[in-house]
Amino acid sequence: MANWQALIREQLEKDREASVKLLQEWVQSPSVQGAEEAIQKSIADHLAEMGLSVDLWVMEGEELVSHPYFVSPRQTFEGSPNVVGVWKGAGNGRSLILNGHVDVVPAGDYAQWSDDPFSGKVEDGKLYGRGATDMKGGNLSSLLAISVLQKLGVSLKGDVIFQSVVEEESGGAGTLATILRGYKADAALIPEPTNMKIFPKQQGSMWFRLTVKGRSAHGGTRYEGVSAIEKSMLVVQAIGRLEKERNDRLDDPLYAKLPIPIPINIGVIEGGKWPSSVADLVKLEGRMGVAPGEQMEDAKAEMEAALQRLAEVDPWFAEQPVELEWYGARWVPGDVAQDHPLMDILQDKFAAVTGERAIVEASPWGTDGGLLTALADTPAIVVGPGVTQVAHYRDEYIVLDDVFRCAEIFALTLLDWCGVAEGPAQ
Repeated sequence: MANWQALIREQLEKDREASVKLLQEWVQSPSVQGAEEAIQKSIADHLAEMGLSVDLWVMEGEELVSHPYFVSPRQTFEGSPNVVGVWKGAGNGRSLILNGHVDVVPAGDYAQWSDDPFSGKVEDGKLYGRGATDMKGGNLSSLLAISVLQKLGVSLKGDVIFQSVVEEESGGAGTLATILRGYKADAALIPEPTNMKIFPKQQGSMWFRLTVKGRSAHGGTRYEGVSAIEKSMLVVQAIGRLEKERNDRLDDPLYAKLPIPIPINIGVIEGGKWPSSVADLVKLEGRMGVAPGEQMEDAKAEMEAALQRLAEVDPWFAEQPVELEWYGARWVPGDVAQDHPLMDILQDKFAAVTGERAIVEASPWGTDGGLLTALADTPAIVVGPGVTQVAHYRDEYIVLDDVFRCAEIFALTLLDWCGVAEGPAQ
C-alpha cells in the first residue's frame, strides 16, 4: 500500500519553486473588482493543462440578479469571469468542491505599504502582496492538492470541482452563479485565511442603513429644533443593547474565545449641513452579524423591534420613527455539524501533517461557504493557510510553509473523502 503522505510531501517539495512562482504571478495580478479577467483566464489555462474540464463564463441573466441571495453593487460583470474546473472521478465516490475567490479588496494608500502592494515579494519564508493571504495562497493549496495527486498517478472515485470565483468581497454573487449553473457536491472546503484553524461554523452578516430625523432650527435658538445628532446617540445606545442581548444568549462553545461573537458594527455616521444649524437628518450605516443556524429574516426582525422600542425611550421616535434599510453586501451564515465525516477526516489529516491537534472554532466573518451550505446542499467547511490578522491590511502576506502544509492536508483529505480508484504502481 502506498505511503501517501510521504509521496505527497516529496512531490510538493519538488514542485515548490514553480508553485511559489505561480502564486507570485497571481498576486502580481491586481484583481480588484472588475479587473479579474487576466488572472481568471490564466487559471483557466492552467486547469486545462492539468486535464480538467474547464468552464469559463461571465455571469449574467435575470435568474441571477433577481435571486433573493444576489448581492452586488453592479448588475453586469464584464471583465470578471468565473472559472470552474472539474477533475472527473471514476465513479462511486463522494464529490468535493474546492472553492476560493480571486477578487481582492483595494490596496488603499500605497504609501503605507513597505513595497508595491502587488509585488509578490518573497522574504523570510513569506510572500507579500494584496490577496496573498485573502485568499490566493489558499487557492494555490487547493490547486496543488489536485496537481500532486495527478502527478502521482492517482485516479479518484469522486469528482473534485475547483472553483475560482469573483464577487466574494461584495457578498458572493460569483459562488451564487456557480450554484445556479448546477455545481454542487457532497461537501466543500473553503481555504479562506483561518491560520489553519478549522471552522465548521461561520458567522453571517448584512449591511443596514438607519435614517434618524430631527427638526432644523438656527443654532442660536437650537432649543426650537430637534437635533438628529442627539437623537442618533439614543439609536446607537439601542443598537448596543441589541448587540448585548443577542450575544448573551449565544452559548456556542466554538465562539468561546471571541469577546463579541456576532457584533453589530456602526461604520458610517453622516449628519448635519451647517455648524450654525440644528441637524435635521443623520444617516448611520453598519454591519449586523448573524449567528450560524440563525435565519437572516429573524435577525432583521430583531433589529426592527429594537428600533420600534425607541418610542418607549423618547416620544420623539413615535412621531419620527427611525427608518431602516437593508442594502449592500450580505453573507449567509453557515453551520456544519462537528461530527460530519469530513470534519473527522480533516482533523485526522491535520494531525498527521502537523503533529498537532487541529483548533476547531467558529468563523468571526462570513464566506461563500454559507451559500454552498444553504443553497447547494453542499456542507462547507472553512480552513486555510492565510493569516487572519493581515487580511485587508497593508503589508498583507502569507507564510509559504503553511500553503504547502494545507495542500498536503487537502490532498490526503481528497484520498479519503473521494476514494482512490487507482494509485501509483508499487
